[in-house]
Amino acid sequence: MDARRDVFQAIADPTRRAIVLLLAVGSLTPNAIAEHFNSSRQAVSKHLKVLAECELVRAEQQGREMHYHLNKNKLKEIEKWLEQFKQLLEKRFDQLDNVLEQLKTKRK
Repeated sequence: MDARRDVFQAIADPTRRAIVLLLAVGSLTPNAIAEHFNSSRQAVSKHLKVLAECELVRAEQQGREMHYHLNKNKLKEIEKWLEQFKQLLEKRFDQLDNVLEQLKTKRK
């Protein structure tokens, strides 16, 4: 039994992030995806395998072609995780704004 890959491990690679962006527009075959890169179809297939293992993409057979789709629910999980940091940064920036305002007031 294979251990599932972590989604952040998958999106750490720039090629895989680019594939996710392509699939955000719509489903594509591995050949159609490979046309966007200077790499072989086999290399793209390996990237797709990693993305599928972490459930970021799913494959669907349509006739003789395999089409890959983005799993938007998995993207929402990433967004939810990142939201924690966004809130933390916003809080820190608000604190910095307060400090700067206090310094400005003291100078007057």
